[in-house]
Parts: sequence; structure tokens; C-alpha cells
Amino acid sequence: MLGTKVYAQHTQHIKGNVIDASTLRPLAGVTLVGHNAYAVSDETGAFVLKTVGDSAVFKVSHLGYETLEFKPHATTASPVLLKLKSSSTALATVSVSGKTQERMHSENATVSIAVDEEFLDANRENSLMQTLNKIPGVSTMNIGSGQSKPSIRGLGFNRVSVVQNGVKHQAQQWGSDHGLEIDQYGIEEIRIIKGPASLLYGSDAIAGVVAIQPAKIPERNSFNGSVNLLTETNTDLYAVSAGMQSRGQNWFYRGRLTYRDYADFKVPTDQINYENYIFNLHNQDLRNTAGKEADASLSLGYVSPTFRTETFFSTVSAKNGFFANAHGLEVRNSSIAYDASNRDIDLPFHQVNHIKIINNSTLNLDAHRLHVDLGYQHNQREEHSEPVPHGYMPKPSGSRERVFTKNTYSLNVKDVVSWGAHTVSAGINTEFQNNNIGGWGFLIPAYDRFTLGGYVFDHMALTENLHLQGGLRYDAGYLDTQSHFDWYRSPRTNADGSTSQVYAQRARDQQLNFGSFSGSLGVSYIHKNTTYKLNIGKSFRMPLAHELASDGVNYHMYRYERGNLNLDPESSYELDAEVRHDSGRYRFSVSPFVNLFDNYIYLNPTAAYYESLQIYEYTQAAVFRAGGELTAGIDLLPNLSLDASAAYVYSRQTSGPKDGFTIPFSPPFSTLFSVGYGIKDFSLFSETRFTGDVRITARQTDIVPPESVTAGYEVLNLSVMSKLQVVSGKPWALRLKLNNVFHTPYFDHTSFYRLIEVPEPGRNFSVSVTIPF
Repeated sequence: MLGTKVYAQHTQHIKGNVIDASTLRPLAGVTLVGHNAYAVSDETGAFVLKTVGDSAVFKVSHLGYETLEFKPHATTASPVLLKLKSSSTALATVSVSGKTQERMHSENATVSIAVDEEFLDANRENSLMQTLNKIPGVSTMNIGSGQSKPSIRGLGFNRVSVVQNGVKHQAQQWGSDHGLEIDQYGIEEIRIIKGPASLLYGSDAIAGVVAIQPAKIPERNSFNGSVNLLTETNTDLYAVSAGMQSRGQNWFYRGRLTYRDYADFKVPTDQINYENYIFNLHNQDLRNTAGKEADASLSLGYVSPTFRTETFFSTVSAKNGFFANAHGLEVRNSSIAYDASNRDIDLPFHQVNHIKIINNSTLNLDAHRLHVDLGYQHNQREEHSEPVPHGYMPKPSGSRERVFTKNTYSLNVKDVVSWGAHTVSAGINTEFQNNNIGGWGFLIPAYDRFTLGGYVFDHMALTENLHLQGGLRYDAGYLDTQSHFDWYRSPRTNADGSTSQVYAQRARDQQLNFGSFSGSLGVSYIHKNTTYKLNIGKSFRMPLAHELASDGVNYHMYRYERGNLNLDPESSYELDAEVRHDSGRYRFSVSPFVNLFDNYIYLNPTAAYYESLQIYEYTQAAVFRAGGELTAGIDLLPNLSLDASAAYVYSRQTSGPKDGFTIPFSPPFSTLFSVGYGIKDFSLFSETRFTGDVRITARQTDIVPPESVTAGYEVLNLSVMSKLQVVSGKPWALRLKLNNVFHTPYFDHTSFYRLIEVPEPGRNFSVSVTIPF
């Protein structure tokens, strides 16, 4: 990359030309991308950048050339001459005046981490959230081999927002056995925000955000793609994902198809002890945990110097079996031959389809950058079980135990204005959900949910290295539940002592309204290679339908769950800090936090029973939490590196029925030690790197009844990554991984299956190949 020469004065419009650094010929179709600003050079290499502020940074890229970044200073004048170096020319890199993405994130006071495509490829697991499991402070609640949901610093479910292309992913993620329907292939970058993020994302971001970023716009007049192949031994999985993208002048498209098929996953034990019943496992297979998944996505976009729009369409369809012995004890009398095949998907199982349509548009209007996100999501989930009578319920006629249908409509509007040292964002977020239910088993009622929030946020550069940011937000919303009656009669004792047969009412028509303020204030300071951050924030979360109005048996947990209409919104106050240093060879970071909940919502066991099942009721308590993450690394040699990380969370209820106890699913102290070694090119292989990591997790004795203590464990994983030049053209990417090398039996305290005494998967060898074209 060659430097650029820029000359002299402040302006809101920058004109310039892009040329080849070697031939000095003009380059057409060069893209210049900044924070919500965009330009493309014409046939003469000329471009015009509008709405350029003092903090603007632009990434200049073109097919066959190395990417360049530059920042127009206050002294910059038109015309600007940009020289791009051919990517095939081995010239020394010269720094240019500009901010990298890392610099821009360092100036942001929130504690966050960027996960790039290289990390995702190197750590690919069966689900997206399992792939992110190596990030300090991030854990997963695993549900079999194909599903999982995120947890940030011990908080999960709807306390963590998953955002894709600017729109919240809305499925049925409230349930312990409900995963996220997202295709993890084709994702280029994920931004993980640790701590309260309700200011920008509204309710449900009270613990953090997993933000899946839109893919980069393809180069002009380009066509490329890749095929990903994956196989694993633990589940006999085979998967294929093929994606492509192309662009002419202004129009571009992308597309991807993914298919996964896997068998029952294996655990390092021969028996499962559930509710004091012993279940023997055939060949250590966790029977009926096989599954299939088929995904498709397509997007169409248009880009010009002042306008950009892209419409995404995706569908994710999956069918997964539930571990048969965990779905109530009736399976002891089942006639299903669960061990006949490890690829059968027998009852009980679920099938889900998630359709998502999103449009992202950006319009540059001189001093303003206007962003509009429109979204529609349709989530259809069916849970099928053997039709058996329960209590007063007769034997149903079919296997559809529960059906959940959710339609979500989203609108986000944001205006970004830059002047002087200020970058001000103001916007609104609104979302409407229509939720319907079906099937013979009742757990939550049908309901509608509406939220509307508005915010203003200012990022101010006090000096080049000192940045202040803050904002305020207000959200309002309502939840409207519909009445529901059992489809069968149950006896009821009347006031006169007589007995009647009635259709028991499980839910009633009720509208609940909520509203709350959120806000944050933070500062970041950069001193040479060290960044200091401090941020304080207040977030809130509206109670969900299952917390307010559930009234039924959850057979996956073998308990009766009852909601509480008197729940208040959760309010959370958190102080976050971070010190991060990177001098090239040495690097470390420490990220402590302190967190207070006024009214944390959780499911609490009571002394009451319903048809021999213990009743759990949603309640609230004040909670104090503290902890943080620590990372450190060193490059001992140019090809040898050592890294370590640790995460710890302390939680304590300070009121309510479990005063003095922790909260459910509190993660224990955990560390991860990694060593990486690279070797020189040999034969057909290049950029080969060997990695070994060992996760050491402490025993978790800090529990809340009826949780049980979880033993500590150590798990070793090994991997090899290399580029393989098998044919002329782009090299293939080859990845070999061996997880749980010693087939260690252990329990993850944050896993759903830990509650029913099922250990985590055993040894797994996987081979992954990416073939670009």
C-alpha cells in the first residue's frame, strides 16, 4: 500500500482521483466506504465524497489491489490523489493517514469485541453460538448437537439481542430448548457488545448484543464465491454450503444454499440418571438427537455515490429430535425403537422454519446520513410428541403437542449528523409481534406485543485520543394476551360441595403496558498502544409472555410452569471498564464490570404440585453481579504464540425467596490456554498453523436450588489450518479439528442438558474444506 498526498483545507465535500500506483493510469470502479458514506470512482478515476466530517475514515478497495484507508483531516482540500498498489506487487507497506476499524472501535466507550471471518472459519462448530464459545465472557446454552443460544456474562435467553443486518432476530428463543435459526455460513463479521445496550437496541439488549454485520459490497464487475464442506465423527455429520456474489456497475447480488444432516451425538457415558431412573445408552448415542437443516438466502442491492440499498431474503428450516428420555418419563413405555438407527428422527421432535426479509437503505443528504431498516420475520415452530393422556387430559388424536407461530414487523430509522467534534445519532425503533398457538398441549397463550422507542446519542472527540459519548432513550410497549381454555373437561368443586366438569381457563384477555428510560455515558482514552474505557449504563427489559402468562407442563424440564402477571420490567445498572494494550508482540486486556438489577425475573420452584409435577413460578428479586474477563498473549517467535484468557461472574440475590443465593445458570470461573505454531510452506501446503487449547473450568458450588453442584473439568482441543494449492487459481482452505481429545465426561453448568444429567459431547474429529472460485 502506498501513501497518499492530501493538500489543504476543511470541506464537507471531497473530490479526487484514484490511480494505479505503478502505471499511474486511472482506476474505474474503486469503492470508497466510510461510516455511512460511500463513493465509486468513474471511468476517469474521479470520485466525489459528500458529507465528510472531521472524523470520517474511508476504506478504499478495488479488485486486484491492496485496500487503503485514509482520513481527510481538517486541512484536506480537493483534489485528493489516491494511489492503489497491486496486491501482486511485494512492496513495503507505508502507513496512510486514516483510521482502521480497530481504531474506530477503540474510540467507542462500550466494551465490545469484533469477530472476523478468519475466527469464524477457524472455530466453526455445529451452531453459530457454539462457534463463539472461545470468546471470554461468552458462553452457550447447548440444546443437543445442532442448536444453542448465547449467554453473555451469565445472562441469556431474551436478555441478549441477536441482531442480523440491523434487525433483531425474533424466533422462539425464550424457551430452554429453543435455539436460534441462523445460517452461520457466509457471515463475515460479528460485533459482540458486553453489557447493557438498550440505548441503541431497546428492550431485550439488557445483557448485551450479538450483532451480525452485513457483508461487504462486492467489487465492481466481479464474480466470486465458495463451497464449504464439513464432516464430523461424533454425529456422523455432513454439511455443504455454497455461496456466490456478483456485481456489475451499481447492481449486485448474493446467494447461498446450506444443507446439514447429522446423527445422534455421542456422550462419554453409558448411562443417564434422570429423575432417579437409569437409562442405558446404546453405543453412547444420546438417542433421538439427530437432525437435518436446509437454508437458503438471496439478496439484491444497488449502490451509488449517494444511495445504497440491499434487500435480504432468507429461510432456515430444521427438524431436530429431542433426547427421548428427557421428554417426560412416558418414554419408558414407548414402542418406538429408538436405537434402531442413529439417524432416525423419532418422536419427540420439533420442526421449525424461519423466514426473514430485510431491507437496509442509506441515503447521504449533504450533512445527514439517513438509515432505514425494514424487516419481516415469520417463525413457525411445531413440537411433536407421542399422544399420551396426562391427568384429566384424554389421549390426543395427533402428535402436534405445541405449535408456535410468530410474525414480526420491524422498522428502524436513524439520522447521523456530523459537525465539528460531534457525531450525533437520533432514531426510532419500533416492532410489532403477532404470536399464535396451536396443538393439544398448552404452555403460553397467544399474544400481540408492540414496542416503540426513540433515542439520541452523541459521540464527541474532545481531542484526537480522548472521546466522550452519551445518550438517552425512552421505550414504551404493551403485551396483549388472549384467553385460552383447555380442549378437555376437568372436575371442579363448586361452592356447595358439588362437582362440575368444566373447560379450565389457562389464560385470560389482558393488556399490560410498560415504559422506561435508558441511558449511558462513557469515555475512552487512547495513549500510544493502550486504550482505557469507562462506561455506565441503565437498561431495561419488558417481561415476556411466558414470564407473565405461562400455565402448563414443560415436559422438557418435567415441571409445571406458571407466569406472574404482576411482574415489573427488569431494570439494570452497569458499570463497565476496560484496559487494552497491544504492542505487536505483547497484548493484554482486562474488562471488569459491576451490575445491579432492581427486579431480576427468574423461574422459582414452589412447594406446590400439579398432577405430581412441582410448580415453578416466575418471580423477581434484586440481584448484585460483578466479574469480568482477562486476556493476555505473547509472540515468543514470529511463528510461535501463547494466549490465555479467563472469565468470572459473581451473582447474588439480595431479596426475594432465594435471598443470599446466586441466580440460575451462573457460569463458573473458566480459563482457556492456547498455543499456536506456524510453519513454512511445504509441498502443496502454505500458511499452515497448528493450535492447541485447553479449557480449565472450576467446580461450580455457588448454586440456587434446585440446581446441583457441577464438577470442574479440563478439555483439550487440537486443530490444524492450512492453504492447499491443488489446482491453479485460488488456494483451498483446509481445517482439521479434534475436540475433547481424551473423550472427557464433563457437565457445562450453562447447558440445558446439564439439568437432566447429560454430559457434553465426547471426542469429535472434523474436516472442513473451503473451495473458492
